[in-house]
Amino acid sequence: MILLQSHSRFLLQTLLNRVHSLDKAVELDYNWVEFDDVRFHIQVSLKNSHVLLLSVSLPSPPAEAIFFNGLPFGAIEAIKAAYGVIVQILDPPKDGFNLTLKLNMSKLPPDEEYRHTLLVKIASVREVVLGAPLRVILKKLGSRVVAPNKDRLVAIVHRPNESFFLVPQVEKVTVVYPMRFTDSIDIVLATSFLQEFVEARRTAGLNSAPSCLWSPSPPPELEGAPAEALSANAGFVTFVIFPRHVEGKKLDHTVWSLSTFHAYVSYHVKCSEGFMHTRMRRRVESLIQALDRAKPNVENSKKTAQSRSFKRLSLNEARTNSKS
Repeated sequence: MILLQSHSRFLLQTLLNRVHSLDKAVELDYNWVEFDDVRFHIQVSLKNSHVLLLSVSLPSPPAEAIFFNGLPFGAIEAIKAAYGVIVQILDPPKDGFNLTLKLNMSKLPPDEEYRHTLLVKIASVREVVLGAPLRVILKKLGSRVVAPNKDRLVAIVHRPNESFFLVPQVEKVTVVYPMRFTDSIDIVLATSFLQEFVEARRTAGLNSAPSCLWSPSPPPELEGAPAEALSANAGFVTFVIFPRHVEGKKLDHTVWSLSTFHAYVSYHVKCSEGFMHTRMRRRVESLIQALDRAKPNVENSKKTAQSRSFKRLSLNEARTNSKS
């Protein structure tokens, strides 16, 4: 199975290109959209060619998600901790965006390896911002500190007007995803995929992975959640995260995997659908070829019949031929 990368490949390539041509005054104005309706905008002016403005628009949050000034809770602190003085947060952001960052390219470190690592981190701004609430809760789990919202249902946005839920406790954090799909075929494929996903967790090689459950109805952890949040046509997936899953460098991987789980499932559902379409096309083509081979060669038979010539003989000619 393929895991999605945490950084935006287009954003990273744009940053690298700008670093390599920093001595040239260029003007940039790029807009693009990535999965789960996260929009980006990069702008560089000729007057300040060493200054890059990066704006990010997040998915529309549902009513149950906690946002402060258009950002998830903990996002500002996460940005400052990840980027330091190299990145400045502009307040207010550009119109139509939740966040605008000002990056001074001339302040990047001279060491090439460290600079590349920092640019990859900047290209992962989506993970830093959307994963901030999850990171705060999982950090408290790793230090085994009682979170201030202990035993309280926490909603975290991950798709437009959709969220997944966390139940933080001292020794574990329960994560529940209501799985929703619009296409009827996607619903069937996703349901089958998730059931196989849960079965695969029981193999011997995945004993250390978080426990995973699937159910067609809301689990008891979602008691008290809004009614609209409990409508899931592909069931509910539950993960149980323990402190060993967030130790050291595992924290970043766990935050990203949980933040993009729905996109991960959607990706593999679409891949499965495309694979089955390809198989069906090949099968139809083979059947058409078999039918073509079974057809009689009508044109050749007509030519053979037309190539024959008959001459009507008279009675005397017939007798002569018979005597000869």
